[in-house]
Amino acid sequence: MDHSIPIMPTISTFFIVLSAIFVAIGWYLISKRKIEAHKKAMFFAAIFAIIFFVIYASRTIFVGNTSFGGPDDIKVYYTIFLLFHITLATIGAVMGIITLWTGYKNKLEKHRKLGPITSIIWFSTAITGVAVYMLLYVIYQGGETTSVFKAILGL
Repeated sequence: MDHSIPIMPTISTFFIVLSAIFVAIGWYLISKRKIEAHKKAMFFAAIFAIIFFVIYASRTIFVGNTSFGGPDDIKVYYTIFLLFHITLATIGAVMGIITLWTGYKNKLEKHRKLGPITSIIWFSTAITGVAVYMLLYVIYQGGETTSVFKAILGL
């Protein structure tokens, strides 16, 4: 299997993994009551998530999305998995914004309740995002790069 791996999806995936790593570091730091270090780690987690999103959105707008290039008999499973990932990512992003906001506004009771849930969703988003990347570019050669609707729905 000789195919090249596109640079922009690789870079964006790298940033979402960095974001998840910094969320894990932040979780560890708050467990040790290192509040200022926790805030910094979570700030960097948010910055890396934003960098991911800017790269992803830019590529989607200017280049398009890559459709699944693997075998047709598993395409339906990939599509269901991708929709699960997109749902997790959307929920995780919204919850991440709310969790950051509650932390920065010192609404700590809400922040403490939301933080662990948001983190677990974010870890799941990162893991499923890496799996999507692997399926699209590493395990199988990506299909056609086209509009987001054609790529997701296989139209």
